[in-house]
Order: sequence, then structure tokens, then C-alpha cells
Amino acid sequence: MSLTQTQIVNAQPREKTYRLFDGAGLYLEVSPRGGKWWRARYHIGGRDKRLSLGVFAMVGLKLARQRCLELRSQLASGHDPSELRKAARRRSMPRTETFEAIARE
Repeated sequence: MSLTQTQIVNAQPREKTYRLFDGAGLYLEVSPRGGKWWRARYHIGGRDKRLSLGVFAMVGLKLARQRCLELRSQLASGHDPSELRKAARRRSMPRTETFEAIARE
């Protein structure tokens, strides 16, 4: 059964963190403090992994499903979405000037 916008908005915090599942590994995690995060669960290399897709309200249900489909297509092409995200983050970080880099110049 797929999630609806009403179910997501009406999800109240509980004593412990709980999850509302949408399908295809996509779920909404609701924390005791009221935070709601979209997460996707997937398996690669015999390991179970999960990846954050954004915070609810900033990322709606439709966009979360779209991001989950993108994640599934990356998996189908043989890439680990987590590793792709880490590589993109490393490329976007500014180069820091280390003592070694200055000494080599």
C-alpha cells in the first residue's frame, strides 16, 4: 500500500522512531521530536544500505519517489548510490592548501 499525503502530514511523533513504508524501499522515518526524513533502503554487494533522500516538507512525496527511482536506476547500472554521492561531495569541496602541497610547489 502506497503512502498518501494525508498519512504523511498526520504522522505524529511517538516514543520511539518509526517508519511509514511506501514501497520499492522508500519510507518516511518519523522521530520522537517530530522530524520526518525520506530514506531509501537498498542492497548491494550482499549488504543492506540506506540513503537519505531529504526532509519532508522540503521534499514532497512525488519528489521522494522520483529520487528513489533514480537510486534504483543507479543500482541497475551497477553503481552504489552512496559511493556516487560521496564522490560528488569530494569533487565539490574546495581544495585545501596543505603544507605538503605548498612544499611541493
